Amino acid sequence: MFSNRTPDGRNNICGVKVAKLRKNLKISQRELADRLQLIELDIDKNAVQRIESGQRFVTDIELISLAKVFSVSIEELLNRD
Repeated sequence: MFSNRTPDGRNNICGVKVAKLRKNLKISQRELADRLQLIELDIDKNAVQRIESGQRFVTDIELISLAKVFSVSIEELLNRD
């Protein structure tokens, strides 16, 4: 049977990278949500927390916005290094 989760049970691939990039910028989850809202993505701090923890799926629109805020490629957000 098909599973839409990562081998470790996460609902997304990019959450670990999002947390790492956010911490490198030394910004809070709330500030990341604020930056995403500035580029017209309706998201709050709780959604950022759930993305980072792997509890939430990430849409393609959110992925594009995250890449824009962090100034990285979508591929980099999906890279599991």
